[in-house]
Amino acid sequence: MAEPGPDPNRAREEEPGPAGKEEEAAPAPKKRRLAGGERYVPPPRKLNTGVSFGAEHFAETSYYFEGGLRKVRPYYFDFRTYCKGRWVGRSLLHVFGTEFRAQPLAYYRAAARAGRLRLNEEPVRDLDIVLKNNDFLRNTVHRHEPPVTAQPIRILAEDEEVVVVDKPSSLPVHPCGRFRHNTVIFILGKEHGLRELHTLHRLDRMTSGVLMFAKSAAVSKRIDEQVRQRQLEKEYVCRVVGEFPEHEVLCEEPILVVSYKVGVCRVDPKGKPCQTLFQRLSYNGSSSVVRCLPRTGRTHQIRVHLQFLGHPIVNDPIYNMAAWGPHRGKGGNIGKTDEELLKDLVEEHRSKQSLEVLGIGEEDLSCGESKDCGNSGDCAKSAEDDPINGSSFPAEDKKEPERNDVAACPLNSDINLETLDKDKGLSLCGNEDGQAGKKGWEEKDPLCVECRSSRRDPSPKELVMFLHALRYKGTDFEYCSSMPEWAMEHWEE
Repeated sequence: MAEPGPDPNRAREEEPGPAGKEEEAAPAPKKRRLAGGERYVPPPRKLNTGVSFGAEHFAETSYYFEGGLRKVRPYYFDFRTYCKGRWVGRSLLHVFGTEFRAQPLAYYRAAARAGRLRLNEEPVRDLDIVLKNNDFLRNTVHRHEPPVTAQPIRILAEDEEVVVVDKPSSLPVHPCGRFRHNTVIFILGKEHGLRELHTLHRLDRMTSGVLMFAKSAAVSKRIDEQVRQRQLEKEYVCRVVGEFPEHEVLCEEPILVVSYKVGVCRVDPKGKPCQTLFQRLSYNGSSSVVRCLPRTGRTHQIRVHLQFLGHPIVNDPIYNMAAWGPHRGKGGNIGKTDEELLKDLVEEHRSKQSLEVLGIGEEDLSCGESKDCGNSGDCAKSAEDDPINGSSFPAEDKKEPERNDVAACPLNSDINLETLDKDKGLSLCGNEDGQAGKKGWEEKDPLCVECRSSRRDPSPKELVMFLHALRYKGTDFEYCSSMPEWAMEHWEE
């Protein structure tokens, strides 16, 4: 479901923005004499919001194709952030133990011994070091990305103002969560030479169809104004369970976010107001093709409203699951708490070995859940929200959440982190300048859980959801894609 969301061109300290904005390099330490024991803390540098992903980012790794999937070779990556206000006066050990709980403290000790943790570009030797305002942290990790469908991104239209593409299902629009290179923004940059694109709207990761980008801030601002004035018409098509009513159906149920991390919403009186008009196009005896005209842009709006109406999308990996109860959430009848729902939903996917379809892994579920993480749209959360290891952490100035036992998963126990040291290859990932290495796929990383995990690849079929953005129309433009095969009147699975 498309959603206007936050300003896509606003850069953040910890992450590249949705429009592909990358943080500037860490501040270069000034050369000045320091008193004995004094640590120089550089002043913060402003982010240059005009910088997009470039050749150095695309060169981090490469793609390969296997079994109908686009895959990314594992690579080393630096998570970077300035010290948060609430960290000032606290030790690194305390911060890791309370906020970065996706890994045990033994991992961070091993990472420090390996030279992968850097403070103001100096290797961290002692995790008891107390953080100061403006301290700059860098952590190098071995990064694995989930596979996506190998279906290419088709360019529907391009001129001096916009680029319009037909997005395949399973691809996030921009870097978020565990995805970076397997995103529309990166693929367009690496394979089509299209850079410095401004995101005009978003689609859920599992939603396919028309996706528009502006080539300049001026064009972005102009079209964004049409969105704000409700002058943008959006038309989707989907295939739903059962015989959808022949007459038009208007759903105006408010929608509330249950979990940003897993990416789950539901109808609730406390939610945000929204409105979707549905029209049946065909019925083949078991499922219906429905045209969807959203008049607002809430997260998962079409999918949640269809579930509420008792006609969830046939292969929706969230809203057509047994975890919602015998009625699959029809009429908002769930019969369990949000915590129970999340636990059951995660367990259902875990039992099917399909957590990757949700865009999450076991390690993403091992830290606390926070409804205030501030991310929504095509990803449940952003990996760069956690500058240390890519997992979410409590929002600034929010109460620290208790450890979430919905799906806590300890670090792989066959790694004896306490006995690992530099001499056993831990520092192979970096060079003398502390920059991440380029050859992350050539060997196993001794600190990487993913390298020791055996995961089932999703099938290409699992990565396609029957929801497609068919048409976007503004005051001076209209872009359409072809009707997907599964939306043909007599199609049968």
